[in-house]
Amino acid sequence: MKFKRLTAVAYKEFLQIFRDVRVLIMAFAIPLILLILFGYAVTLDINNLPLGVYDQSNSQESRELIASLVESGYFSIQSYAGSYRELQGLIEKGKIKIALVIPEDFSRKIKSGGKVEIQTLLDGSDANTATIGSGYLTGILQLFSQKFTRSSYRPLIEGRIRIWYNQELKSKNFIIPGLIAVIMMIIGALLTSLVIAREWERGTMEQLIATPIKNSELIFGKLVPYFLIGIIDLLVAVLLSRLIFKVPFRGNFIFMFLVSGIFLVGALGIGMFISILTKSQQLAYQMAMLTSFLPGYILSGFIFPIFSMPIFLRIITHIVPARYYIKILQGVFLKGNGLKIMGLEVLLLSIFAFLMLLVANLIFKKRLPD
Repeated sequence: MKFKRLTAVAYKEFLQIFRDVRVLIMAFAIPLILLILFGYAVTLDINNLPLGVYDQSNSQESRELIASLVESGYFSIQSYAGSYRELQGLIEKGKIKIALVIPEDFSRKIKSGGKVEIQTLLDGSDANTATIGSGYLTGILQLFSQKFTRSSYRPLIEGRIRIWYNQELKSKNFIIPGLIAVIMMIIGALLTSLVIAREWERGTMEQLIATPIKNSELIFGKLVPYFLIGIIDLLVAVLLSRLIFKVPFRGNFIFMFLVSGIFLVGALGIGMFISILTKSQQLAYQMAMLTSFLPGYILSGFIFPIFSMPIFLRIITHIVPARYYIKILQGVFLKGNGLKIMGLEVLLLSIFAFLMLLVANLIFKKRLPD
């Protein structure tokens, strides 16, 4: 492999990139849009949950309870119903997700220290929201009841909970690092999937075949520009995660960029492999999305916990490289992990990158199709 020929191919690819507005948009605009949209839209935190109240007591105590729900920030009062039927209608129309029925004797029982039962209605059509909202409501009701309890009874076992690494339990703190991995996978595979296919469609592959350039020089020369673009996208994504989303970063930047470079090489290798096989930009684009976005989004643990998946899917996730990269990024961002802890994941990503480049180099032949 000669460095001069490799740089000539890389220079030619740079010229093609900067002359093609579509490639520039895919390279720089799409990652930015994905990070901002997903960063704000994809969240497991629930705030301002639409709440309806049927207050039959209409007492000072019931009003204090309602105020405590609003002040928590988890609930937003959308309606004060005048009847049970009206409250039911609000749930059916989707105007509220959770309803509270405060009984008429609420104030009297609270003052006497008796047991108070408050009916709660949840819209189960959104199971995740209903489950989280129910947990929030239960916690607030328990805190509220403690102000009126007269019992000195303390349980024999009392849990003292301490949360490490993500004390506020903000979902964006682990979603954003995972999103960076998905973006890197998509951009790496998507951009390079069009490289060789574009040469065939434009009729310039015949000219490259006639040159003395070796297979490895052509492949690596074409990957260099996209590797640099991927590193720039990574830098922008990390800066946005810190400046806009305030995600903590407790690890080593150099370690993160080295591991990201390894993962990016593997993603570029997938794209190159697809481009060599298809020889069609449209087909290459579709295959790149199928092999990068879907596994990276669904089977990597980015959104759906791997331990909750069926056994056969958990086995499949072991061949999804984004799984290991997401684990590394979340560890670097939130825990400050380094090579000592993430050594196995780094090794697996290195093997993945090596195999993808090897396969792409082996299947690429400088000859016209039969």
